[in-house]
Amino acid sequence: MLPVVAIVGRPNVGKSTLFNRLLGERQAIVHDEAGVTRDRHYGESFWNGRDFTIIDTGGWLPDKGDAIVQGIRNQVELAIREADLIIFVVDVLQGITTEDDAVAKLLRKQNKPVILAVNKSDDSGKAMLAPEFYRLGFEDLFPVSALSGMGSGELLDRLSGMLPEQKEITEAEKWPKFAVIGRPNVGKSSFINALLNDDRCIVTDIAGTTRDSVNSLLKYNDNTYTLIDTAGLRKRSRVQDNIEFYSLIRTEKSIRECDVAILLVDAPQGFQLQEARLLRQAEQFNKGMVIALNKWDLIEKETNTAKEFMEAVYRKVPNLKYVPVVTISAVSGQRIHRVIDEAEEVLQHRSKKISTSELNRFLKEITSQRPLPYARGHQLTIKYVTQVKSRPPVFAFFMNMPRELPANYRRYIENQLRAWFQFKGVPITMVFKEK
Repeated sequence: MLPVVAIVGRPNVGKSTLFNRLLGERQAIVHDEAGVTRDRHYGESFWNGRDFTIIDTGGWLPDKGDAIVQGIRNQVELAIREADLIIFVVDVLQGITTEDDAVAKLLRKQNKPVILAVNKSDDSGKAMLAPEFYRLGFEDLFPVSALSGMGSGELLDRLSGMLPEQKEITEAEKWPKFAVIGRPNVGKSSFINALLNDDRCIVTDIAGTTRDSVNSLLKYNDNTYTLIDTAGLRKRSRVQDNIEFYSLIRTEKSIRECDVAILLVDAPQGFQLQEARLLRQAEQFNKGMVIALNKWDLIEKETNTAKEFMEAVYRKVPNLKYVPVVTISAVSGQRIHRVIDEAEEVLQHRSKKISTSELNRFLKEITSQRPLPYARGHQLTIKYVTQVKSRPPVFAFFMNMPRELPANYRRYIENQLRAWFQFKGVPITMVFKEK
């Protein structure tokens, strides 16, 4: 469990720009229109030997406002509760505002360490205005420019020294986690009950019965897993009360923390945009994925019915054709254990480690079959490739002019990686570096 750092502040002070700066890459949407960041964004960073998670949040406003403002406020307050340390961002050009005072009041109630980042201090003249912000009541103050990076190193030095020690992982937390996700009333609790053969989860026809994530233990094939039954995800526009909002956040948290996300789909209703969004979210967090088409016993079948359903799924998510699809009935128990068989195989592929010699034989073969293109009068050349990480798999390719490598050739490499080494249900990360 990595320490968590939340970036908070009123709208339009540069929180997302600082988030991107601390991550070293562009992940959050950055725009000078207030309120662009509505949801929380997560990323992992490293400094002075410490790994930590960073959360970028929307702009916090004290007034009630409309549903969107209230939703952002709920998101920010949940991020603050989750955080071990908070970066409070303010704008040196505008000075202390009433909204800054309101955020400061909120943070002083939390009893958590706070670093005050006085943003837009682009030169020494602006940085001299920063001490005014000591009036907000926080001792650790750093003038920074998220845009240019000025002062970010000093801020990170202090941040890494204030982080708590990484939490010990308990025996239960070492077991692989399978999160069962999907829209309300698709049969998630019924599926888990069928696997566990007990009443660990409440099963009912009322949509949204599971308000929070419920963990259960599953022993299968001499292995132990944690099964996470999550609340059903409605469309955000339909999330009205705080309990449902909290359930939505917990479901997203379950996706982040699991090893394999098992997406249950109501087969009679079909694969919809909400399912596609959940899959892409699991892909974004580099999780293993399995799709289970539930209530298959209610479908009128012909010879190619299952094949046609799978093709319909892949049409909605064409870049995720590597995700296995299983047809099941949680009520009758039909093929429910096949889902866990697939999840186990996906877990193995997610942990797969390929030797550098194998990868370079692979590289030689695929580049001879389809030579790399030319760019600016020079042929692109990949010198070698190595796997730098597993769980999830990350591959580093060292080459000349990596920025010139076309997107279609990158897709070719990924497709060939899957053809040679499979990686069923597992997103692949490829990094191209200059050599």
